[in-house]
Amino acid sequence: MSMIPASFPPQRPLTVRDVLALDALTAGSPEVLAGEAGLDAPIRWVHIAEEAEYSALLEGGELVLTTGLAFRRSAALTRTFLERFQQAGAAAVVVELVDDDGAPDDGAAAHLRAAAAAVDCPLILLTRRVRFVQVTEEAHRALMDHQVRRLERARHVHEVFTALSLENAGESGIVDATAALLDSPVVFEDPAHLVLSYSARDRDPARLLEGWAARSRFVGYRNQTAFGTGGDRWLQTPVGLTGQRWGRLVAPELVPAPDPGEDGTGPGTDPGWDPADAFQVLERAGQALTMARMAGRDRREVLFQARSGLIQDLRQATPPEEQEALARATALGLARGAAYLPLVARLEAPGAADGQAGNGQAGNSPATRQAPVADAPDATEVQLRERAFLDALQAWAQSTRQSALASSLHAGSVAILLPLAALELEDSALHRLAAAPQLAGFGWTLGVGRAERSLVAAARGLDSADQVAETAATLGSRNLPFYRFADVRLRGLLALLGQDSRVKSFAQAELAPLLEPGRARSLQLLRDYLAHGGNMSSLATARKVSRQALYTHVKGLQELLGLPLEDPESRASLMVALLWHDLADV
Repeated sequence: MSMIPASFPPQRPLTVRDVLALDALTAGSPEVLAGEAGLDAPIRWVHIAEEAEYSALLEGGELVLTTGLAFRRSAALTRTFLERFQQAGAAAVVVELVDDDGAPDDGAAAHLRAAAAAVDCPLILLTRRVRFVQVTEEAHRALMDHQVRRLERARHVHEVFTALSLENAGESGIVDATAALLDSPVVFEDPAHLVLSYSARDRDPARLLEGWAARSRFVGYRNQTAFGTGGDRWLQTPVGLTGQRWGRLVAPELVPAPDPGEDGTGPGTDPGWDPADAFQVLERAGQALTMARMAGRDRREVLFQARSGLIQDLRQATPPEEQEALARATALGLARGAAYLPLVARLEAPGAADGQAGNGQAGNSPATRQAPVADAPDATEVQLRERAFLDALQAWAQSTRQSALASSLHAGSVAILLPLAALELEDSALHRLAAAPQLAGFGWTLGVGRAERSLVAAARGLDSADQVAETAATLGSRNLPFYRFADVRLRGLLALLGQDSRVKSFAQAELAPLLEPGRARSLQLLRDYLAHGGNMSSLATARKVSRQALYTHVKGLQELLGLPLEDPESRASLMVALLWHDLADV
């Protein structure tokens, strides 16, 4: 592609072998005594060191230059010096052993050769005098030049994918650009290992794709950019939202070098390409493909925006007249109904409830629940999940011929206005929506407002539905397919009163001793005690402690609170205070 000029080729790390090829070092007739397999290890700096104690200054990855003056006359000191610097993480040790006349020091060289067996890192002997200052100057100049080129390359990769996004490039364009940046074949496959797009570069496409599904099936899928597990260890990156895999992008010719580090990018035989660069390119490509797939669905973007605008208008203090609202909604695909039902779907953060699938399944206790999507730091991820949910909702509506007006309400929540042919059909419509297979891949909680004969009145009920959905999402066990205010009961009332200063003062006064620093265990004990209705046998079994020990703990809790826990009114007050505490997340 024209946007990928050859002036920005990938920059592999500067290695020990590269430094040994510098003119300043070749003049010393370098001889590798040990660690030849590590010559392709990257280096990060060059140090001159004469004493073993200098090893404490290393941070790892340095090439060490020494004349051996402090240890060349002793085999033991030579071995100690080499072992200390290897343990400090030196990439290589270069030892110049010449006498005062510049001739090879054979005695010292014999000590060094004997000590070579004790080290694994590259050990290089110089038998001619070299200028260490010149070596460090040349090496550091090469390192700096290398870093500049890597920065230029990183900037170029960023510009390429930014341009692709701005140009609304399709999947094939992104795959072609990725292959050109990597100078290697790239394949984009779906979860069933069917090839969606590929670029063979100058390789034979038939050979690249022959038996692809069978080969790819044995390459373990990774949830981040990494080498595959099992089979061929292809470099790959996932494509899709967290928890919703659309496929993966694979570079089948990019595999770990022999004897790699733990992450596949450590020292080993030079693979002929820069793993760090390839990781960066493939990860950016995976993100671009995810956005492109979302953008491909954005052919309905104008429609979604119009629907969002109408819902926002209906929720204004001065909404449109009913006739105008119905006309606009009908033009946007909402069927006329005898009544309209306000709903809010509250999306959960990825991984918020392990093992939870679909709507209304088992949740977490208030003490351990994860933050909802609205609290997630990645706003892009939240937006993508909302959009994916809206797409799935649209697919369900089309497949069931059930029209719906939906849009994002706020981060992590989707507003839905559902027309009903008759009020008696409310529950059946809700059950169909809650069981929609298109929405099964999302963790979500459905809050239901009051059905109204007026579309404008129903839109006003979205706030109540939102409050129900948000409150229901905090329930310790969510076994209902949808929730109304009657289902969230006291928790719903406290959620409505959450900002009331009087409720706050009451709750904090009830729990005051347990809100002090270091009282988290006592607070959890109270939560468990109330959850078991004060039943000590049940609580002892749940906490896996003896009843005698439990009685001691509960007695201490009672003394701390200064309240009789066996008193029903005390337990009721503490339960209300604890519910408020969990809802307020303080």
